[in-house]
Amino acid sequence: MKALVYQGNGDKSWTTVPDPGIEDDRDVVVRVDAVTICGTDLHILGGDVPEVKPGRILGHEAVGTVVAAGTSAGRAVGDRVLVSCISGCGRCPACRFGHYGQCRNGGGWILGHLIDGVQAEYARVPFADLSTYVLPDTISDQVAVLFADIVPTAYEVGVRNGRVEPGSVVAVVGAGPIGWSAMLCARLYSPAQLVAIDPAPARRQVALRVASTAIDPDEAAATLRRFGDGLGADVAIEAVGRPESFELCTRLVRPGGRVANVGVHGAPAALHLEDLWIRDVTITTGLVDGWSTPQLLSMYSEGLLDPSDLLTHRFELAEMADAYDVFADPAGSGALKVVLNR
Repeated sequence: MKALVYQGNGDKSWTTVPDPGIEDDRDVVVRVDAVTICGTDLHILGGDVPEVKPGRILGHEAVGTVVAAGTSAGRAVGDRVLVSCISGCGRCPACRFGHYGQCRNGGGWILGHLIDGVQAEYARVPFADLSTYVLPDTISDQVAVLFADIVPTAYEVGVRNGRVEPGSVVAVVGAGPIGWSAMLCARLYSPAQLVAIDPAPARRQVALRVASTAIDPDEAAATLRRFGDGLGADVAIEAVGRPESFELCTRLVRPGGRVANVGVHGAPAALHLEDLWIRDVTITTGLVDGWSTPQLLSMYSEGLLDPSDLLTHRFELAEMADAYDVFADPAGSGALKVVLNR
């Protein structure tokens, strides 16, 4: 089969590799029908995730059709499934508390990270009974794939960790795909102000589909002082993964507020405790667990949450290299999320 293989920092190739097979009773093998590219894949190519070794098939977000199933997989050949970015054993202490991203029994974020991923014609998915979701006919492959990672990540790590509440002032630093998703999910909680902060005019314009205000970082502090009681954001969501964006969040949050870091960081960020300690600021980090995926899929079915505007570019699987080029150049391409179909 063909797959997107990481060859070392900055290097990748769409090349021929062996077909996957069942290795455990809880495994399935899926024919990949739709797949997308994540900002984390770009971080891998940039050398920010050293655990990923050359030769690894990338990708952790897919919709596929089961073509083989282990005896305890809980899935049948022919099932159309969403493949979660997180694989949970369901039995270790972390999983038993719903922290599937911290699985201590061979799960967590492993696809495209510690084992071969889903940017391929076929993929092996472990712990399929807990890590795949049989999809209804009412959701397309292209939309469903957004619920594999980006929507639950934005919801769990951004909105829920940040404790967005009705009437709150929410600042989202970074109006790319994860920031856009965070704003979409934050709207479920009726914030009084939802402020997108991004240096790119094109992304600020697109952000206004979900945000109440979209501004340049240089304008952020002054703008937020005009809202609420003028003390800053109740919640600042970091959705970039750069030191300067995290540090901006800590400057924008009000006393007693919350900074929810969602971005993947490859370099140290300064934590100015000399300023923060007295302000009662809560900072959260996290890897998505995926516990919210069924709930979010239900919200889509009920018309409460529709991330389809995130899809800006469509490709065929064989056009993987072109899709990476477009996704990696959002300023030039206007890309938010790309989707590749068989």
